[in-house]
Amino acid sequence: MSKILNSKFQLYRYNWNLEFYFGIYYIYQMNPEELNLNILAFFESIEKYYGCKTEITEGLFSELNDLDANLTTWNLSKFDLIRSAYRKNGGRFMLEGNSMYYEISGERIIDFKQPGRHKFEFIEQYSETVFRITKIRFHSKY
Repeated sequence: MSKILNSKFQLYRYNWNLEFYFGIYYIYQMNPEELNLNILAFFESIEKYYGCKTEITEGLFSELNDLDANLTTWNLSKFDLIRSAYRKNGGRFMLEGNSMYYEISGERIIDFKQPGRHKFEFIEQYSETVFRITKIRFHSKY
């Protein structure tokens, strides 16, 4: 059974006998509670993508309001998603494939959206001028 306790920009949710924690400390693209609930919904339903080909496109950039693809450093990874988890120590979401391991900092997520079917985007803020966008695309059978 899920239990949600909300206090000043922190959301605790107990599910699968794990403790999820999101501390949003920087700027917000959406209401912090809505952001947290959307992220939780994504990770609570990610099992449906296990076994699917997964593409992660990662970009490092310095201007949040002007994501210029030419000024962004990009990386692309492709793998079949085997499992996902939340690492409480460090507050990281993890995605794992055969020879691939990727983490997203739960504490640094400032934006999350679903721009299309089986497509998701996270933006993390690491300092005033350092951001990381993670675009995840699942090649789903459904």
